[in-house]
Amino acid sequence: MNLVLKLIAGIVAGMLIGLYGPDVIVQSLFTVQTLIGQLIKFTIPLIILFYIASGIASLPQGSGSLLGKTVGLAYGSTIIAGMLAFLVASSVLPSLVSGNALETVQEGEKLKGFIELSIPPMFEVMTALALAFILGIGISAINATSLRKGVNEARDIVEVLLSKVIIPALPFYIAGVFAEMTVDGTVFSTLKTFGVVLVLAIVMHWVWITVLYVGSAIAMGRSPFELLKNMLPAYFTALGTMSSAATIPVSLRANKANNVRDGIANFTVPLCASIHLSGSTITIITCATAVMLLTPELTVPGIGGMVGFIFVLGITMIAAPGAPGGAVMSALGLLASMLGFSDAALALMIALYLAQDSFGTACNVTGDGAIALWVDKFAGEQGPESSDAAEAKEQNA
Repeated sequence: MNLVLKLIAGIVAGMLIGLYGPDVIVQSLFTVQTLIGQLIKFTIPLIILFYIASGIASLPQGSGSLLGKTVGLAYGSTIIAGMLAFLVASSVLPSLVSGNALETVQEGEKLKGFIELSIPPMFEVMTALALAFILGIGISAINATSLRKGVNEARDIVEVLLSKVIIPALPFYIAGVFAEMTVDGTVFSTLKTFGVVLVLAIVMHWVWITVLYVGSAIAMGRSPFELLKNMLPAYFTALGTMSSAATIPVSLRANKANNVRDGIANFTVPLCASIHLSGSTITIITCATAVMLLTPELTVPGIGGMVGFIFVLGITMIAAPGAPGGAVMSALGLLASMLGFSDAALALMIALYLAQDSFGTACNVTGDGAIALWVDKFAGEQGPESSDAAEAKEQNA
């Protein structure tokens, strides 16, 4: 929540500097924005490479078919949530979002920073994604312990870069973007859409949670109200911590209160905390649709055109960094390469996403409980495999 407050402060400061600041202050802020923006672009392929490779290589071994079913359920939930989010957003937002908010920002830039710096990334986003899968699957297949350690250590370095440098610098980056929009006279029309988009994303989170638990309850002969009531502590803990990992202890207790067996809960909850990001996907798709409507140079594709993006985004979400805003940082490269987002559009994505990150995390964590219910059901149907899966997870941990 401290990051959200800093983000709001950055937006306000950027608007005030754009309205009343002397040119030298505005240009200094633009310089900071340029430097941070180039660092973000350079880091995105590294996030995708090392987090996804590490995530695939670290999946527990010897846990039988339950591992595949858990990953399949988590990925399927993320994909379906993204599809529904796009259908709703593309139907509702066009009548509510202005179509020319970013036009002047991109065409009428009057002031520039003192430094024009370019830091090209080491490789393209799709190259990073392909390499991540080759490394992750290869490490797991041959049990390359040294390479696994190296990938994990590289992931930790990127994690430090994110948590200590990039994430704390985001308010200054956002301040520069909003100062630029203020100078060009488009900031207020842009802000009008923020509230609508955020409310729509949060409502879709609640709808998706309801769909998951009503469907699970009907299939299992349980009460959806009881299941949801037991998950409320996990929801509100995630809302406050903005971290699926920090919510694991509370989520474990909530799942066990829903009669998920201890071994299954101990297996699925930590795993789903990393691979099940349906709430984050709902937010990214909703915000991306809004930004495309705001940007004349971008066109909102039909559902057929978005399918590929949503499927690749679901893969990227498997190992999104655990830092606040990590999911959107992982998605920036795909937004730029597959949907053609400009720097201004990416900055709006960051601002929109971080403003509701806690709600997206709460949806992720609560959705994990529905995955755990189904895994528990499958484990009961196949007998002793469940205890094998739990034991494998505990040994791997």
